[in-house]
Amino acid sequence: MTVAQMDVFASVADAVVSAMSTRTRLERAELRTAAAAAMAAGQPQRQVAAALGVPPSTLQDWQQADTAVEMPAMLTAFMATSAGVQWLHQLVMAAHWVITRRTGGGVRLVCEFLELSGLSAYVGASYGSQQQLNAQMEAAVVASAAEQRAPLAPGMTPRTVTVCEDETFHPAICLVAWEPVSNFIVVEQNAADRTAETWTTALAAGRDGLAVEVIQGTSDEAKTLRRHIEVDAQAHHSPDLFPLQHEIAQATGWPLQRQLKQAAARVAEAKVAQEATRARERASRAVPRRGWPPDWTRRRNAALNAVAAAELAYESAQEHQAEAGTLMRLLGELYHPFDLVHGAAQSPADLAERFAGLWHRLERLAKAAALPAAARERLAKAQRLTAQLLATMAFFFTNVQMRIDTLNLPPHLEQAVLEHLILALYLERAAARSSIAEPRQRPRAVSADWLAPLRQPTHPLQTLDTATRDHVERVAQECADLFQRSRSAVEGRNGQLALHHHGRHRLTNGKLAALTAIHNFHLRRPDGRTAAECFFNRAHPPLFEQVLARVPLPPTSRQRRPRPPHPSALMPLAA
Repeated sequence: MTVAQMDVFASVADAVVSAMSTRTRLERAELRTAAAAAMAAGQPQRQVAAALGVPPSTLQDWQQADTAVEMPAMLTAFMATSAGVQWLHQLVMAAHWVITRRTGGGVRLVCEFLELSGLSAYVGASYGSQQQLNAQMEAAVVASAAEQRAPLAPGMTPRTVTVCEDETFHPAICLVAWEPVSNFIVVEQNAADRTAETWTTALAAGRDGLAVEVIQGTSDEAKTLRRHIEVDAQAHHSPDLFPLQHEIAQATGWPLQRQLKQAAARVAEAKVAQEATRARERASRAVPRRGWPPDWTRRRNAALNAVAAAELAYESAQEHQAEAGTLMRLLGELYHPFDLVHGAAQSPADLAERFAGLWHRLERLAKAAALPAAARERLAKAQRLTAQLLATMAFFFTNVQMRIDTLNLPPHLEQAVLEHLILALYLERAAARSSIAEPRQRPRAVSADWLAPLRQPTHPLQTLDTATRDHVERVAQECADLFQRSRSAVEGRNGQLALHHHGRHRLTNGKLAALTAIHNFHLRRPDGRTAAECFFNRAHPPLFEQVLARVPLPPTSRQRRPRPPHPSALMPLAA
């Protein structure tokens, strides 16, 4: 080894050794690499140990540990390097990340993964060591997310948002508030109760430092949520469409299904009676008898009429059930600011007229099917929500007009944005939310038809400069996102939390905060951005890499002491 190489070797050794008295696995791996290079150049082991600042016995133990592992030699040699230790660190952390944070599994599953993969030869796979590592990762996730949010919040553009709110239980009360456009979770915390005051305090804490104003809240008809949104937050309450559909389904679903089953049973009974009549007729004609024979023609006709009446009642029950399903689907297609079929704006007056026709058909169905009084009360309860639906529609069009007015566009351009651009953008969103092919393709085709003229070079919107045109499109996008009729995303989040609670028996504040951080700063939307990137409109470092830098490397494996065999219960005692 040359003098220059010796100087570099000594400087590296001094830097590594002086970092801390208790060396980490990465530091030990770096020292091993340096020692192996020095001894390969002919340096004696004692001289290498003195240069590295480690006792010769320690260096010898490191070398013996490398050869004691019953694994492939190349893999063992790689694990002894700094690159191998870093790769092992990333692999173990990824196992914890996916198994315990993404799928709701426990630490014991991580231990089993390490055993089955053979990595237990290089990292401790006991429950205690991996539980400690998992706790460190949980704290690092929460801290890293907080550090990432701190620089993102001050630079965000002030904006108005809608929040979708709901409670879940696991078993403690958990409040969840979701910004539906970016899928950013604003509030997700355990609470002692679910009063309006608690909700308002939680939302204020979730918005702390954020330049956002809540102008609309989507929730069910719970009084506390409505008070929290309308009174405390001074925002518009948009009713969730699902409770309305649920009331109609409860009013029509089970009663009509019961009628259908009863009608089918009557058809079967009538056919059995008809066949019995035919059998009796055949038996009567086969045996000679005195006197007038029975009027089998009348009896056959009576049995045939009974079958026809039962089948007619069965068909009527089928029609009633099909009509109820059609009206349910029609309600979902109807409650939109723009007609999904024809691509025209639906004013509150037009929508009120169409709602009136739908409720009239439901009343007629309830009368024809002779639904019980409880079912009719449910239908009346659902009908009372019509006023709130119309109020939400009026809120949407009023706010859209206010936002377009701020653009100060000429009348012909303002009309194109209001009647064509916003309509086309909303239809794109409605198509993306549909899970059925035909309802998804129809509004998508209408949207393309409306966007095609706007993209022509001769259209007046194309005469605007690039910055102005981009600003107009951004405002139109915000207008299209303003209408929120469902909090289904929050319901899906509640289902995910239920799965994590089922696997862990209890979601502590730390675990819940870690799950929230992973959702906001790690999971990626279809466009490749995280919820935080979309909400703050700024990029941030990958959360997993930040956590990887915070959490120490996994512990080394320890040789397990063999457990003594369990003695037999009938083993004779020594005399």
